[in-house]
Amino acid sequence: MASLGATYRDKITGFEGVATGYVQYITGCNQVLLAPKSTDGTMKDSQWLDEQRLELDEFSPIVKLDNGSNPGFERAPPRR
Repeated sequence: MASLGATYRDKITGFEGVATGYVQYITGCNQVLLAPKSTDGTMKDSQWLDEQRLELDEFSPIVKLDNGSNPGFERAPPRR
C-alpha cells in the first residue's frame, strides 16, 4: 500500500507528485492520488493513478501535516 505524504513517479508517463489520497477497490485496482509540486505558484491538477504503475522516490522527504488542532477541511461549512 502506498504511503501518504511520500513522493511517487508514474513509470509510464513520468508524472510525479506527493501521495495525498488512496482508494482501495473490491476488484483490487487500488489507486493513489498524486498532487504535483508547483514551480510557479499555481495549483496543478492532481491525478489518480493505479498503484502498480508507481515507483517511490526515496530521496524526497515525506510530507507530514499537523492536523491536531483543526482536522478536516479548512473552511466552515455554509449556513442556510
